[in-house]
Amino acid sequence: MAVNLKTKLQKVRTRDADFALQSVYQLWTEDDLHRTEIAGRLAQASTDANHFNFDKLDADRIFHIRHIRKICIDYRLRFLDSALFRQGIPAEALTRIRELEQNHDIKLLGFKIAAPAKAFSLGNYNDPLLFASMGNDYYYLVHQWGNDLSAMRKWLVLPIRNLGWFTLFCLLLTALVCLAIPTSRLSQRIPMAGTIVFLFAFKSLFFVLMWGFFMTGRQFNAQAWNSKYFNA
Repeated sequence: MAVNLKTKLQKVRTRDADFALQSVYQLWTEDDLHRTEIAGRLAQASTDANHFNFDKLDADRIFHIRHIRKICIDYRLRFLDSALFRQGIPAEALTRIRELEQNHDIKLLGFKIAAPAKAFSLGNYNDPLLFASMGNDYYYLVHQWGNDLSAMRKWLVLPIRNLGWFTLFCLLLTALVCLAIPTSRLSQRIPMAGTIVFLFAFKSLFFVLMWGFFMTGRQFNAQAWNSKYFNA
């Protein structure tokens, strides 16, 4: 004779004196309200610091602003208020925030997110990491989601990390261009012809690339990492 497990399960629940469907509904409703409240705080910019219980913090999740700045510059990320984040905060991040709030008996504020610029709603001048401010330029890593940030991104954006790397990139590119130019015969008639061609090619490449870079509203990583504008 077959056993109906659903019927058996319902009988067990009926005998459970501590089980009340109304309590389940109440807990569910409270959880939904709390998540809505957290989402509301994430959508508001705030400079408030959070007063965590340091005995309950994970030291591996505490970072100074200089650590965050370096990662943002290396991978060309922005570090901005969560209110500007337009791709939506996942449910697991809200759960993690609620767990922290319950453990530390606080309401978290001052959320920041490190992510590529395209993940934010940026204004015109004229794989994300969610942080909560601890004050004194320290931040606590609340949650990380996504894994679509390529390991190659660091090297692809290396030429625009700062002016020094941009100049070095132009020098290397000029060297490759000059290798394709036959200057051996020219050097027989003009002293230092190779050097002259190299310097001329470098100057041309540098100014053309620099002009194109700034005319498209770009900035070096070192300046753009915490800017809320797409062209500043």
